[in-house]
Amino acid sequence: MTRHILLAGSTGLIGRSVGLQLGQRPDIELISLVRNGSNASGHPIDFEQLCAAPEATLMPVAPDGVDVAISCLGTTIRTAGSQPAMFRVDHDYVLAIAKGAKALGARQFILVSSVSAGGAGFYLRTKGAIERAVTQLGIERVDIIRPGFLLGQRGETRVLETVAQHVLATLSPILPGRFSRYGTIPAQEVSEAIVQLAGRMEPGRHVYQNADLHRLSK
Repeated sequence: MTRHILLAGSTGLIGRSVGLQLGQRPDIELISLVRNGSNASGHPIDFEQLCAAPEATLMPVAPDGVDVAISCLGTTIRTAGSQPAMFRVDHDYVLAIAKGAKALGARQFILVSSVSAGGAGFYLRTKGAIERAVTQLGIERVDIIRPGFLLGQRGETRVLETVAQHVLATLSPILPGRFSRYGTIPAQEVSEAIVQLAGRMEPGRHVYQNADLHRLSK
């Protein structure tokens, strides 16, 4: 039986890999959302329109409904230009995707969040807020992915991030116990874990840190 999987954020470090893996599966119809005007392959949509009318906006691109929705959508304050602009993407857009997917029948929502979501600072508070908002929608199963520092080649150059990758990659093997969640993890492993989770139907809210993602990806 074909599963219909909705993917948002397919141009990012994790989403790109998730899309490549799922797109090769003959048992999956992948519905990849991209913003209007993007050169990326997928279904172009107006995310502002999506916020205003989630179900109506997604219906034309997913006429057969949605079984699983995956959000790898996210930005930074620097890229977005301001805190409100970042919140619009990381919270409002993601919540609209979840609402639309639920209306079209999705029983599972997989959300890429961040280690320490809900903690201090605007970025982490935003991640905590979207985790709560998605969980409260009442989707049968919610999987929350909280990776540490991602390793991988981004489409844009971030000098400080590159330096941090090298430093944390050295420290990660010696981080003790619960601090290991803050260490590095290859984006490829995170994407492989997400692919393994897609389609699981045991109900509830499930949270995955670095160690869980390592196990799932094997």
